[in-house]
Amino acid sequence: MGRSPFRTLLAGFCLALTACSGGSNSGSTVGTAPPTNPPPGSTDSGCSGSCGTAQSFLTEDDVRKVIAQGVAEARAQGKPATFVVVDRVGNVLAAYAMAGAPATVLVSSGRGVVGGLEGLRVPAEFAAIAKALTAVYFSSEGNAFTSRTAGQIAQEHFNPGDRTAPSGPLFGVQFSQLPCSDISTRFSVGTGAGPHRSPIGLSPDPGGIPLYKAGVPVGAVAAAGADDLYSLDDNAADKDRNLDEFVALAATFGFAAPQDRRADRITAGGLSLRFTDVEFAELARDPASAPPFANLTPADGSLLDVPGYADPVVLRGLALGTVESGIRPDTTDYPGLDAFVLDNGSGTNRYPPRAGTDGAAALTQSEVRTIVQESLKVAARTRAQVRKPLGSRAGETVVVVDSNGVVLALARSRDALVDAVDVTTQKARTAAFFSGSFTAADIATTASARYLRASLDFSAGIVDFSTVAQSAPGRYVPLLRNFLGLPTAWSDGQVAYSLRTIGNLSRPFYPDGVPGSPPGPLSLPFNQWSPFQDGLELDLVYNQIAAHVAFYLNQKGLALNLDGVPLAPAPTPGNPQPIADVGSNCTGIPRLPNGMTLFGGGFPIYRGNTLIGGVAASGDGTDQSDLVAFLGLHNAGVALNTGVGNAPLNLRADKLVPSGARLSYVQCPQSPFLNSNEQFVCEGK
Repeated sequence: MGRSPFRTLLAGFCLALTACSGGSNSGSTVGTAPPTNPPPGSTDSGCSGSCGTAQSFLTEDDVRKVIAQGVAEARAQGKPATFVVVDRVGNVLAAYAMAGAPATVLVSSGRGVVGGLEGLRVPAEFAAIAKALTAVYFSSEGNAFTSRTAGQIAQEHFNPGDRTAPSGPLFGVQFSQLPCSDISTRFSVGTGAGPHRSPIGLSPDPGGIPLYKAGVPVGAVAAAGADDLYSLDDNAADKDRNLDEFVALAATFGFAAPQDRRADRITAGGLSLRFTDVEFAELARDPASAPPFANLTPADGSLLDVPGYADPVVLRGLALGTVESGIRPDTTDYPGLDAFVLDNGSGTNRYPPRAGTDGAAALTQSEVRTIVQESLKVAARTRAQVRKPLGSRAGETVVVVDSNGVVLALARSRDALVDAVDVTTQKARTAAFFSGSFTAADIATTASARYLRASLDFSAGIVDFSTVAQSAPGRYVPLLRNFLGLPTAWSDGQVAYSLRTIGNLSRPFYPDGVPGSPPGPLSLPFNQWSPFQDGLELDLVYNQIAAHVAFYLNQKGLALNLDGVPLAPAPTPGNPQPIADVGSNCTGIPRLPNGMTLFGGGFPIYRGNTLIGGVAASGDGTDQSDLVAFLGLHNAGVALNTGVGNAPLNLRADKLVPSGARLSYVQCPQSPFLNSNEQFVCEGK
């Protein structure tokens, strides 16, 4: 049979703050011999951003084949799992749970850290959605990344395991695409315009792998529950046997990423990236011999209803670049730039250029449009860091916001990474927010992060949540002021903070990459820190993540109690939604609705000495994103001659030298442009 009715009692925050007992990664190796040659579709593609068409999508039969192949490998390994398949913009096309698959997985970095997401048990389907979205949102025609790749470049050291190395280039990215984001879209019946949200953010846990057709990314598949953990690989020098990754790789047979686009053919900072720690030849059986999906019976498993994400059906995917996908070519505001914009699914640009909302000095519509145009021009000239073939141009998303956090424009290069839609907006808002005179007061209004655990009463159908610890975001304000020696920081507007600066201040070591150093003031000390519990970034959004999981549990038929007080009864026909899903503000701060992030590529915008917004870019190497946003804003200022531009030199945070180590503001790559030997292109600007 399929999962029992109480399968979903476990499929939420079990939240028990238990020690990590680990999971078995052993398995049988019975079945038809696996292939020794690359599977169909995995040879070099020759695509570099322009191969996608309206036919580049997963069909229902494709989705069924992917699931059936993963199920066959999981059965051969003796490790039933939950599978999720998503399309290019994050629609969940199917969620399938094998009979006997674990209902939950344990969030653990293996470091013994308590609080945040550490020690929680989350639904296996939530883990699989997060992993699948990570893989597809980080991939393009020029690069195929997995959730393992994401974990490698988002930890406190790059490479993980090198204790003297600085943090990864995407440090902090895991808390984007959140369920409460105002940028990421919500599930609707069938498929709809994306990019869509993730239930627990992006994932560093291996087991999410992109799917390709004719060299074009069309979706991703992920597995969860084949092992017991939602974790990460903290040592890039070894090779793991991760069974989630084994069964997910088998599922990709016939839809495998082109060999020359895989992360392990790409370097960053001179270091090789990771794709998977398993190859097709190491599988327990040949995926090509997997029984078809139609042969699966209720004894094998069943499609899942995932409230807020998927009905228990199989859907076809959407093709990126079409109106229905939510990302389509621009025909109005950015002529000649091969730009793409967000669409509401009906032909309307969600974020066309508009004027700012913050007073007499506000950005005009023309200034906003020019900033985006100039930034896209820089991106078109910039040599990509993480794309093949060599000599490809960077793919970047550009966002402009005002000092109130209102999105004034959003546009992207062709084939830019989909994750950048949400995270670039986080970057622009973070740069504007932390450079204002309102920052301390706004943070003081936010509620304490209330870390939870829960006990489950199966017979009564109740989940009892209890508060085990709290952390007030406001406590970071005096920590920052003491660290910088500025008693009115975040209240006087006298320092301009870029995203690179905020990242400096949020690392568990300051200076970054110096073990034994104290943490930055926005981070937890290292013995309390992990990618699942990192300080101010998570504290601002934790409550809304927890509220979303509570909504999910409730919709799956559970009554909820919080600290002994009834929170919501189980749904009934007359009361089908006793507790509402989260809204579109993760922090409670109007200027920062989709949360903050911690890696470079965002800058405040000034008119003279007056803060009027933020601009950001994301989608390639962090230095490339710094270059696109910083130089694009500078070039726009020169073209406009209206006083708009980067922060005055005397306000920039790199004038500060806390603990003997100067803060960073901007870092542009050397010789960044295609067909040019220009160097030091950001100096003096």
